[in-house]
Amino acid sequence: MPHECNIYFMRVPKATIVNMLTVTTGSLIGLWFRQYFSSGVEDMVFQAVGLGTIVIGIKMALRVPEGYLLIFMFSLIFGSVAGQLMHLDQGLEALSSLLKEGIGNTDSSFTEGLITAFLLFCIGSMTIVGALEEGLYGKRELLYVKATLDGFSSIMLASTYGIGVLFSIIPMLIFQGGITLMSSRLKAFFSEKVLNSLSGVGGVLIIGISFNLLRAAKINLENMLPSLLVVCVLAYGYEKRKNKFE
Repeated sequence: MPHECNIYFMRVPKATIVNMLTVTTGSLIGLWFRQYFSSGVEDMVFQAVGLGTIVIGIKMALRVPEGYLLIFMFSLIFGSVAGQLMHLDQGLEALSSLLKEGIGNTDSSFTEGLITAFLLFCIGSMTIVGALEEGLYGKRELLYVKATLDGFSSIMLASTYGIGVLFSIIPMLIFQGGITLMSSRLKAFFSEKVLNSLSGVGGVLIIGISFNLLRAAKINLENMLPSLLVVCVLAYGYEKRKNKFE
């Protein structure tokens, strides 16, 4: 029994909890700054964050593995169609409305802030590798570094998008913490090819965020979110099939 308890406590996603605390702290600081922004300053912050986000997105998108370009394209197409058919944007908006009513908030950018923060904080190799390391070996150094970076990033994001950034800790707990808890089963699934394919699709969605920020286009990112799941499944299946015939 004591041995089982030790295993249980070792697998509690402590680093994810620390990550949630740094994002919460950073978001509160960003919200404090935001109240002092004039409309001109706010516009400049949006533009600065938008341009910076383009660079982040391109850097991630370029990680698509060689030979996986069709997987990348089909994932975006199938995932977006699935999201549209499910009316995922309406569901997320309804959920956001419930959260906003619960906290008495009327911020129109609540949903956008939550999704933007989730994509930036959780869709990347540092998140998945760090969560796997914590679950399998109890190593938390990588996620602690990520938590520090996310804390500073959340200041900028919350000053731009508002309180929705703070609530990104909910999907963070589910996604990042879930990988830690299920690490023994997910280790074989998240190969380097799958991770890089996921990073590529996530990078494109982040570029979409920058277009919305710069008001260059209005991209329905909510309905494109299933692409993140589709690319993992397709890349994993393609890699297995490819290895089988080599």
